[in-house]
Amino acid sequence: MPANAPMPVLPEITISLSELVPPRCRHYFNHRSGRPHYRTRRYDFGSSPQYMPLVRAFLNACAAEHDEDYRYVFTLLGSELANNALCHSKSGERFGFYTLRCVRRRDGLRLTCRDQGVRSASTRGRTDDHHLSADPDGLDCDAESGRGLALVDALATDWGDNGFSGHRQVWFFLASDLTGSRWKEVR
Repeated sequence: MPANAPMPVLPEITISLSELVPPRCRHYFNHRSGRPHYRTRRYDFGSSPQYMPLVRAFLNACAAEHDEDYRYVFTLLGSELANNALCHSKSGERFGFYTLRCVRRRDGLRLTCRDQGVRSASTRGRTDDHHLSADPDGLDCDAESGRGLALVDALATDWGDNGFSGHRQVWFFLASDLTGSRWKEVR
């Protein structure tokens, strides 16, 4: 069959998401794995929102040494970054991917989400570099958009991005004691 022949329609099947994880990385998704502490943990996720349970398992395992509130906030914020990569970048298109990288520091965790850049064909090739900012009304119950970064802004100790729309890297830091987070206020 020639290399440029169209892909035939294949049947859909259901498999466990754990089957998609290479054996060498399985402990990245199990917060009870008993593996020694890590300095950096990184994983590439595919473009389907169906991988979100795997994303949440990864985030929860990254924060395993912390208490339940910390794990909840860390997983919530990391899920927001992953969802933004899927919704607002080429990472959410067919064959797209995004990378989550967690760095463990003495005083907390820093998570970075790197996507594949702007989605819109009208903005590709155009310099649209700018730093992201949270919508000041994003936490309003009536807000129709802007909630993700507003949550990150309110609940993370610190956050930011690299300012490059071609390959955006959005990060947040969450202090071990939740310093700088409004979590204790809203809880």
